[in-house]
Amino acid sequence: MVAADPRELEEPLMTENEKPDRRAFCLTCIYGLGALTGAALVVPAAAYLLIPPKSRKESQWVEAGDISELEPNKPEEMSFRRIRVDGWKITSEKATAWVVKTSDQGAVAFSPWCTHLGCAYHWDAQKNEFLCPCHGSVFATDGKVVAGPAPRPLDRYEVKLEGSNLWLGPVRKS
Repeated sequence: MVAADPRELEEPLMTENEKPDRRAFCLTCIYGLGALTGAALVVPAAAYLLIPPKSRKESQWVEAGDISELEPNKPEEMSFRRIRVDGWKITSEKATAWVVKTSDQGAVAFSPWCTHLGCAYHWDAQKNEFLCPCHGSVFATDGKVVAGPAPRPLDRYEVKLEGSNLWLGPVRKS
């Protein structure tokens, strides 16, 4: 008996006419799902990193109220609502400003925070001054430092008047 060549005894795994077997099909599906999952993760990340966000040109001006009833040179605390956008979160918050009517067509609005350490100050009508109770800073009606550790005058809102309505913009450091 003649020994056969071992290469001749082996059958090929797949001939050209045969369909892929179950193992090859499963591997193709697994690699395809992996590629699809990778693309689902990479595409949004690439878009976040490569495409600049749309800049929102929202107005920073907010209506604070009517100043026709205010007495000239007498500070009044006015409350208003401001919309704040923080990423996806949009909140409406209450804010205040100390408003001094200077004339029929003029007004000054001060930020309610002391320039020393950010404490809330108040108006003392008897002394005709703004007083910070925390560290003893004293400010005049025009916002200038009279006494205390405050390093600079009170910060002011940008102000514009439309009729008797007061509109407040961003706070500017003095």
